[in-house]
Amino acid sequence: MADDRQRRILKVFRKFSYSIGPEVSQKLEEILDHHDIADEDVESTMETLALEYSKQEDVDMKVNLSILHRVYESLQDQNERVDMEKELIDPDSHLFIIDAFDMPLWHWSQESGTFTRVTTPLTVSGSPESRILAIRDRLNIIKQCVLRNEHFAPSTLPSRDKERLVTLKSTKQLLGRAGDRFLLLGMLSHNKEGKLCIEDSDGSVELDFSKLDEPGDGLFTEGCFALVEGEYTEEATLEIIAIGQPPCEPRETSRSIYGHIDFLGKGSTSLLEDSRFSVRIREELPDLHFFFLSDVWLDQPQTLIGIQKMFDNCVENNFIPKLIVLCGNFTRQSISHGNSRDIQSYSENFDALADLIVSYPLITRSTHFVFVPGPLDITVNGTLPRHHLLLSLVSRLQSRIPKVHFATNPCRIKFFDQEIVIFREDTMSRMLRNVVGVKPNVNSENLKRFLVQTILDQAHLSPLTINIQPTLADYDHSLRLYPLPTAVSLQITKTLMLHFIPFMQLVLADKYDRYKITYTGCHVFNPGSFIGNSFVFSTYKPAEANSEECILDMDPEE
Repeated sequence: MADDRQRRILKVFRKFSYSIGPEVSQKLEEILDHHDIADEDVESTMETLALEYSKQEDVDMKVNLSILHRVYESLQDQNERVDMEKELIDPDSHLFIIDAFDMPLWHWSQESGTFTRVTTPLTVSGSPESRILAIRDRLNIIKQCVLRNEHFAPSTLPSRDKERLVTLKSTKQLLGRAGDRFLLLGMLSHNKEGKLCIEDSDGSVELDFSKLDEPGDGLFTEGCFALVEGEYTEEATLEIIAIGQPPCEPRETSRSIYGHIDFLGKGSTSLLEDSRFSVRIREELPDLHFFFLSDVWLDQPQTLIGIQKMFDNCVENNFIPKLIVLCGNFTRQSISHGNSRDIQSYSENFDALADLIVSYPLITRSTHFVFVPGPLDITVNGTLPRHHLLLSLVSRLQSRIPKVHFATNPCRIKFFDQEIVIFREDTMSRMLRNVVGVKPNVNSENLKRFLVQTILDQAHLSPLTINIQPTLADYDHSLRLYPLPTAVSLQITKTLMLHFIPFMQLVLADKYDRYKITYTGCHVFNPGSFIGNSFVFSTYKPAEANSEECILDMDPEE
């Protein structure tokens, strides 16, 4: 049993790239014995210690006994403080609205095998180097997840499974090896001749899909990263027999390794703190809700009627949400460039909304309002990430609503241990216009699932090339979905398209209404357009990390 416990201790610290000597090993054994840690809890206990150890500024790759002792004493103090602080938690003090331009930039370092923070100022113009780094970071983040996947990572213990492990190769290893089979990870792109290729950091190779039966699940677009398996030919092409999305890494796995890294800029928390917060939310805030509305067309008279009806329901049932997120577009039709009358009307619509909100004092005092612009709204830029609404157009909202937030698109909500990403973009139609492969005979429900899977597998909200979907290179990290968030509010518009898939078949994509899908532990939901045959929005319950559809019927005269 002692040997088994030692192996578990070594396994955890090796995962964090640390080595331990005999004195440290003995100290860790003493800690486990002192607290009567059961065998099944050894790894989680060691992960807590290793994670806290990695946060220290003076650590070496070989664990230092004195630093470990300091970490242990600090954790003991934390436990004592938690036991003493059992008063009700304040949700407002743990609620953060995080703009895309406030998130720190972390590059993946090949040399150190971890993330390093960029300290130089970021600019909206970027540079050629930052554009290259943004794409390279996407590849490296996906690659380190793939190599950690059970199908690629060898076990430290003797096992027959090693024979079934898959080995990734680089494009430079193809040269002179015609007839051999390879597995590559790279970005799908077109070469100068218009042929589809896969490109990695070492080069590219043209793909031949003539022998492919059908691809794996997901939408394969130009700009997304894919795992392709095939035989290298004399014609310097890769004859594909299989293509699939890279595996998605669960949030718990990423947080167990990089929990000490503050990706959001609001302070990092340990897995132990996260688990405690999760329990307290379920116990102390079981009825707390967030509301999500999308396509809040303020130029339509029914919109304010619907919001008023929603407020009336809240007050009558004593069901006041902690947060209401209103996503654009806030106008049904785009505003003519330079048309002062349209701009004035656009601003007056927000004024009318402000007057409606303040007529409900209980909601005004208690609820946070977050406004996220859509593609047709007026912001200072049209490139992702988009800045918030122009404050000169929403001055009445800003002055009369005490808890109003004008957020970027995308933005994030950090609530205790949970992270919710809000993104308003015509994602489905854009990806279908640039898809290069998908399973045949796909229906609407499968396409919704494929969209969610692709975005989460790619760990990016816009897995397209910059000529298809331009992004601000220095802020491309704000579109990352790594570590995987708790939830994503992903609005896609209704569309009707017939699209030809180059190496598969014809795809019919019909209208896309509200939906919710949980994939690899991440809950993704689309609130749908607020106005239709009824008033529709989604409620998110942090205690359950789940959303529900809400429908308010329209009166006939409306």
